[in-house]
Amino acid sequence: MEQKTAGAPVTARTQPPATGRRSPPWPAVVCAAFCLVQLALVVPGSGLGWDETVYTSQVSGFVPAAFFSAPRARGITLLAAPVAELTTSTLALRVWMAVLSATALYLALRVWRTLVPAPVLALAGGLFATLWITVFYGPQVMPNLWSAYGALAAAGCFLRAARDPADRPARLGLGVAVALTGLMRPLDAVWLVIPLALVALFVRGARRPLLFGALAAGLLLGCGEWVVEAYLRYGGLTQRLDRASAIQGGTGWNIAVDDQIRALNGHTLCRPCDVPWRGRITSVWWFALPFLAAGGVAASNRARRRSTALLPLLVASAMALPYLFRLGYAAPRFLLPAYALLSLPVAACLWALLAAPAGRLRPALTGLIVLALCGHLAVQFATARADVRSNRAMRHAYDAVAARLHAAGVRPPCVLTGDHAVPMAFYTGCSSRQIGGSDGSITPAGLLAAARTRPLAVLVPAGGRPPRYARAWRVITLPDARSFPGYHGYLAPPPVSGGRP
Repeated sequence: MEQKTAGAPVTARTQPPATGRRSPPWPAVVCAAFCLVQLALVVPGSGLGWDETVYTSQVSGFVPAAFFSAPRARGITLLAAPVAELTTSTLALRVWMAVLSATALYLALRVWRTLVPAPVLALAGGLFATLWITVFYGPQVMPNLWSAYGALAAAGCFLRAARDPADRPARLGLGVAVALTGLMRPLDAVWLVIPLALVALFVRGARRPLLFGALAAGLLLGCGEWVVEAYLRYGGLTQRLDRASAIQGGTGWNIAVDDQIRALNGHTLCRPCDVPWRGRITSVWWFALPFLAAGGVAASNRARRRSTALLPLLVASAMALPYLFRLGYAAPRFLLPAYALLSLPVAACLWALLAAPAGRLRPALTGLIVLALCGHLAVQFATARADVRSNRAMRHAYDAVAARLHAAGVRPPCVLTGDHAVPMAFYTGCSSRQIGGSDGSITPAGLLAAARTRPLAVLVPAGGRPPRYARAWRVITLPDARSFPGYHGYLAPPPVSGGRP
């Protein structure tokens, strides 16, 4: 019986009575298919992008660690470490991350198995797993998808723990899920905990001190390392937050909803997001999302499972808020936690429509929903394929530039600086050092000192001018590619000691 409370009610019984027949393990099937899609579509031939090279270099046994800027957290590096420590193979790393991401999706969905019927749960997993953003980032060394898994699991564990005070695994799972989100994206964890804490405070059926304890412990464990590092490297938490805000262009009131809509066309990063709104069909699902989520709340309410749709909707709104209204740019991956949570009420809405009582309109309604889902899948996979092609072209360009630099004598141990030096350092096996900007970590005098012992190159884009200290250095033309057009390398004189000329 559902407790009558204000706000998001806590459901005392959310699972229909057992019928004696086990339902097929559809959520597991969905997650296995998600893994296979990643392995077939995204993994082959793909390369590590800029952010991935930063994260992977922190735990690689083969390349120097790149500068780790203030907004980043080290959680995703822990997942990449078992493979990155042993091999330079991008394929091995991609396969490892694909398997991990599919497994994590299954575990996050499994939390909800006593709260939501298996068909609805499988549909929710399928809706989320087939977004181009989810497919593209599944095998990548990026934290946003893992933040989404943590948020999805945390909301389910919260409902289970609120429903049954004796469910110790749910309370433990709540703390672990919040900690996972904090390890990946500390600020995401804060926005995750806020609505859960408010529900625990104001909803009578959820007022359990142990829930607050689990939320606090998870937040402390997940964000603790980031906070400690703030005091060790930046002089304090406020200073790190200020530095992170500056690197992101400043945070404050800024409507980025339109930026996120334009970015759905396949832009992995839209900064500044002043591109035209092309391929508008790619954002149709985004406009339908609020209506389907509201329909899911209504359908869940009729099935006496309102909290299983209302709480995800509440948490998703909170986690999306900073990316929709506080940043001046957009990246679709930022909203992955919101999409993971919204998949539950959307699936509840669609399943209610598909399972509606028989009538003259039911065949037409079913056909319309199936047709819409097929069109949605076609658009998502077409967008994913386009991004994968761009990624492969990027890898070919970086590999060609690395080979040119190696042929010119820039081999490990070496140093790169200048435009695109961070990812190119990873591909060449060099250190990356920048004089200024978000990755500033050395002075011109420090660079010149490094050049006396190691090969050093300054990367300059087409039309750019080298720094004054490098204008008399040897110049090489780097391979021209769409993702790396017209670049030149300015090579310091061969080192006179320590290092190879």
